[in-house]
Amino acid sequence: MLHHLIIQCTCLLLVILSVVMLGQKIKIAYPILLVLIGLPLGFVPFLKGIEINPDLIFVIFLPPLLYESAWNTSWKDFWKWRRIISSFAFLIVILTSCLIAFVSNSLIAGFTLPLGFLLGGIISPPDAVSASNILKNVKVPKRFVAIVEGESLMNDASSLVIFRFALAAVLTGKFAFGQAALSFVLVIVMGIVIGLAVGLIFYTIHRWLPTTANIDIILTFITPYVMYMAAEEFHFSGVLAVVSGGLFLSSQRQVILSYRSRLQGVNVWETVAFVLNGFVFILIGLEFPVIIKALGPEGVKPAINYSLIITGVLILARLASTYGATIFTVFISRYITTADPSPGWKGPLLLGWTGMRGVVSLAAALSIPELLPSGAAFPQRNLILFITFVVIIFTLVVQGLTLPILVKLVNLPDRDYTGSHEQQKQLVRKKLSKLALQILEDKYADRLDGNDMIKAFRLRLSADMELLKDWEKDNSEQRASEFYHDYRMILNDVMAQQRDLLLNLNKKENISDEIVKQQLDLLDLEEEKLRQHFEVV
Repeated sequence: MLHHLIIQCTCLLLVILSVVMLGQKIKIAYPILLVLIGLPLGFVPFLKGIEINPDLIFVIFLPPLLYESAWNTSWKDFWKWRRIISSFAFLIVILTSCLIAFVSNSLIAGFTLPLGFLLGGIISPPDAVSASNILKNVKVPKRFVAIVEGESLMNDASSLVIFRFALAAVLTGKFAFGQAALSFVLVIVMGIVIGLAVGLIFYTIHRWLPTTANIDIILTFITPYVMYMAAEEFHFSGVLAVVSGGLFLSSQRQVILSYRSRLQGVNVWETVAFVLNGFVFILIGLEFPVIIKALGPEGVKPAINYSLIITGVLILARLASTYGATIFTVFISRYITTADPSPGWKGPLLLGWTGMRGVVSLAAALSIPELLPSGAAFPQRNLILFITFVVIIFTLVVQGLTLPILVKLVNLPDRDYTGSHEQQKQLVRKKLSKLALQILEDKYADRLDGNDMIKAFRLRLSADMELLKDWEKDNSEQRASEFYHDYRMILNDVMAQQRDLLLNLNKKENISDEIVKQQLDLLDLEEEKLRQHFEVV
């Protein structure tokens, strides 16, 4: 059994890799393709028997995926847009859940209001992973990415709290609004407190104990699980614990981690997050045929109708919320300082269209128990699962595929930064080179003539400054791009031949293999620096 499962997972991993390569080729975000590929794969006999365990997603998949997203989120941008992120993460999720509750209650026969809130809590939060991966393929202003990613990180907590209370109401048949409202605030606040407390403990470990790069990386993998389980143990928000603790530690990475830990950690985390994301999205497609079978032939057609109506309501509610938030921002900016007193209509339209659902909705729906405490079947469970899957698939595929087209049509300008990305990069390089030259001339002038290595370093900085002056004088990004293209091409050619030389030297017995590997590693690092240096976002 275990042997068969390992073979199945290996085959799925090969499918994931193939789909991702295809997505890169045709410029489509891989979560969309993985879900679409997973649908027919669910009917393949060899892959039958792979079931999604909700505890597996909540406990194993969710903490590292949230932590990785929080680690890559800009705290500067998050704080700048904190008001709109908070409104979308809490207020709009609550309003959306209420709307879905009343619509489903009136639309579906036998669908009670607690069941409606249960469904609303499941499908109300957009997914951070889906949004981030789809936005990588489109060119949008930084503010837009910051708001979408920040909102997606925070809204999971509020939706899961709603889900938790609604589930308790269905199981017990009791619901006290006042107690639920107080518990809602307590769950959120204490989740943040626990996340920051655990983050402070790991901050102390990284900062003051003699850790190595390997130890640091292992600690970063332990951290989200400790945050999540510590909060959930006391029935607080594990999601907010991971997000708040992750944002805190991310803001301190330059203090608590060495350069080697940061470089190696980024590569390891990117790989792990990529694999986890791939499995989650392909499993969504694989599980859908199982849900269809559970409904039965007679239940599929009405379930499709219900699902499409609720999906439409969900999309329209988000669009209405974004424009409502815009109107409120314009009004309140008369009395308080806001990040953008005049958002316009383009940004809200795009923000409203980025409501792709994903892993949290999937895990929440699958965690619904099959039986009530009385032993009776949980009411409408299969229908709730079906609606959730349709919402995930529809928003991922339809909104995900049309978002790049909408971005081009709207052509939203970036009003937060003056100058192009290239101009900003050249300005930062100029300031860095100028500071380095000033330090050399002010503090180490006596060593410039006597030390050839320091002299070569100064010449390189001076040449860089002259290059930047020429670029500003020409004011031509096209010419600068051609100039840098030649530079990069030549350096890549030189480094490729240096690698060949090192490999040939390694064949000789009088040359240490360790030294050759070190030099190869340095060439890899130099090539990565070259890529980062000339990468245009």
